[in-house]
Amino acid sequence: MREGDSHEISPISLHIKYMKTLIYPAIFSTDPEGGYVVTVPDLPGCATGGRTFEEALNMAVDAASGWILGEIEDGNSYPAPSEVGTVHPSDPEDIDPFVQYLVLDIDSYARKINNKRVKTNVTIPQWLKETAVEKNLNLSKVLEDGIKRELGL
Repeated sequence: MREGDSHEISPISLHIKYMKTLIYPAIFSTDPEGGYVVTVPDLPGCATGGRTFEEALNMAVDAASGWILGEIEDGNSYPAPSEVGTVHPSDPEDIDPFVQYLVLDIDSYARKINNKRVKTNVTIPQWLKETAVEKNLNLSKVLEDGIKRELGL
């Protein structure tokens, strides 16, 4: 990353699409206790890990996405990712380190963690509602579960 290179983004609603996919390099190394340790050099303090490579990769994407989204929500800029090929493992304490690129979809991440509830009116047959109420079903939960199942989430 070049000195002073950053993206200026003002705080905005999570309902507005505000950025494209970002790709940040991360350094993976073997954890002496098993699994992987991951750091994202461009994002100070952004570190995580996992028992398997897949878990560590997912945790790294989540940590980096959260780091960037937090900066955006606080009205701060975030560092631009380093150029491809310019980040190399340099900590002599790291065991078998390597660079892996993280693909961050901040819009998708913001939608995923935004659990704000909204009131939605739906129309169902009266007998169905009455039966659901008799069975003490939470209609909001049933609808949410059904939509998630339909969407494969």
